[in-house]
Amino acid sequence: MSNYLAVATVTATLQRMLQSVVQIDVDGARVTTVQPGQIGRGTPETGINLFLYQVSRNPALKNSDMLSARSKGNPVKRQSVIDLYYIISCYGNEGELEPQRLLGSVIRTFSDRSTLTAEAIQETIADSRFRFLAESDLAGQVQQVSITPMDLSLDDLSKVWSTFFQAPYLLSITYKITMVTIEGEESLRKALPVRDRSFGGIAPFPYQPVVDRVVSEAGPLEPILATSTLLISGKQFQGQTTQVRIAGFDFTPTTVSDTQITLALPTLPIDGLRAGVQGVQVVHRRSRSTVYTDPSGRHPSDQQVLSNAVPMILRPTIQQIQVANVQGQGDELRSATLTVEVDVMVGVKQRVVLVMNEWSIDHPMGYQFEADLRQGETTAIAVSVYGVKPSEYLVRLQIDGAESLLSIDSDPTSPTVNWYASPRVSID
Repeated sequence: MSNYLAVATVTATLQRMLQSVVQIDVDGARVTTVQPGQIGRGTPETGINLFLYQVSRNPALKNSDMLSARSKGNPVKRQSVIDLYYIISCYGNEGELEPQRLLGSVIRTFSDRSTLTAEAIQETIADSRFRFLAESDLAGQVQQVSITPMDLSLDDLSKVWSTFFQAPYLLSITYKITMVTIEGEESLRKALPVRDRSFGGIAPFPYQPVVDRVVSEAGPLEPILATSTLLISGKQFQGQTTQVRIAGFDFTPTTVSDTQITLALPTLPIDGLRAGVQGVQVVHRRSRSTVYTDPSGRHPSDQQVLSNAVPMILRPTIQQIQVANVQGQGDELRSATLTVEVDVMVGVKQRVVLVMNEWSIDHPMGYQFEADLRQGETTAIAVSVYGVKPSEYLVRLQIDGAESLLSIDSDPTSPTVNWYASPRVSID
């Protein structure tokens, strides 16, 4: 979290970041933070003006100030998560196209540095020009502070300048800074923990199963793969018919006791496995003659009793990679189509990202490419790559955020021992 100096620290960091670049690109250029109507009144003849013109609550975390959880054992204070909107105006000698050169410098800088890093924030706080920010703790904020360009129409820009600033228009671009958290000073009170869990006291199903956690049989910290065996811990698992529901599919477990279920994922059909975050539930199925009835003699129409849902992350494993349609020769950058086969089914709307890292220690390159949406469910994902240096690459696949693993060279006689070794692909 960060204190009341967070907004001013963001502005100062952006100003410092731009100043270090534009003074090199355009001689004599300076970055100011005055109201746009004051540009030309004591400001440099050539420069950029950075002005915060709007503040709004972050839509994803706008209710975060109502949270009363604890973090790492310390009392949580109320917090507000806001987005900041800046308009950046460029001015100078129009005959030498200085405003346009400055605009290009701004776009390039924020494209290369799309986040405010903790190091950049700390350097700004330590700068003698910003002594008034000495008590700022924005650098310790957990959430990442991102810089995103905004698309304002000419009509919107004209309204901003004529209504807000009442000044002649200058060549401008707008950016949104997201996830700036301001923490209050008073700690929230927290209730005592719940001693036991139930589903509403006098419930139609008093012996409803409860899932506490889902881990791999290989260990609680080991990744869950399509080759893993799940250990599901909880209570009241034994029923007339017990099944495990994952991503809407019901499976018969390998073993069932009252407090633990094992489920071997390799025995399941591949079309029932999806990479990513999946909810795991225990299902009790009962015949109508044995369904629990309440004292009035009524019985529920649904013949299945569901536990709570506990999330697990199922990681994909790359089986093979095929390269086709390679274009480019010599030292030219390449474009190609990579078809990646995985051991799980990929849904039509699942987001798939291909991650490539050059297998080299000499200034290795890295790339990310997002796959297009598919027409149907498949295990083979085709991804178009472009602007890629001809070389050999380690390949990973992210499916809804669940990332495939890389294997490590464990041969002690190998020159690349303890390096990531596979899966690799060559693009020549």
